[in-house]
Amino acid sequence: MTRADLAGQLLAFIARLITGAQGHWKGCPPQALQRIYFANHQSHLDWVLIWASLPGELRAQTRPIAAKDYWTASPFKHWLTREVFNAVYVSRTRAKEGPDAQDPLEPLVQALQGGDSLVIFPEGTRSNKGEPQAFKSGLYHLATQFPNVQLIPAWIANVQRVMPKGEVVPVPILCTVTFGAPMALNPSEDKRAFLDRARAAVVALRPAGG
Repeated sequence: MTRADLAGQLLAFIARLITGAQGHWKGCPPQALQRIYFANHQSHLDWVLIWASLPGELRAQTRPIAAKDYWTASPFKHWLTREVFNAVYVSRTRAKEGPDAQDPLEPLVQALQGGDSLVIFPEGTRSNKGEPQAFKSGLYHLATQFPNVQLIPAWIANVQRVMPKGEVVPVPILCTVTFGAPMALNPSEDKRAFLDRARAAVVALRPAGG
């Protein structure tokens, strides 16, 4: 077992200790299928919570999306996301303008082509308003290019109270991730209709009073 493997097990334990990291599989079982898990986004801990909620065999094939500028800003964060979480780095701004500009979805496409599952947040940025913001187009483009990859909506509850936007020290509190039924892009469904339906699928998983 490598140092990264040991660190991963330790971090999963710590995440469950601090947050509870309870995964509720209401719409699908935790199967080792290629999937895109998409969820609401309220904290830097969101993808850690989803990762820790997955069974070990699913964690090994599921890669979170990490903002490159933030998660490579220090040697430790870079090592942690690269070696422990096997994150897919994405740029929050295009490096170039014009025809040679890199497609921000390219790293995600490469990961899916390699058979990996992904954890993404279609809002694109964190929100502290409770309701998810409108979903951006990335999920639609991935669904179009990879119709055989299951799309699994998920609702993360209480994580904003563990580590709200702007805070750096987590506070122990029980959190849950509720995984819903797989959804797919319907034939002839336009982008906005699909993204609105995907957002509604996430919101529908919110616990009563949550």
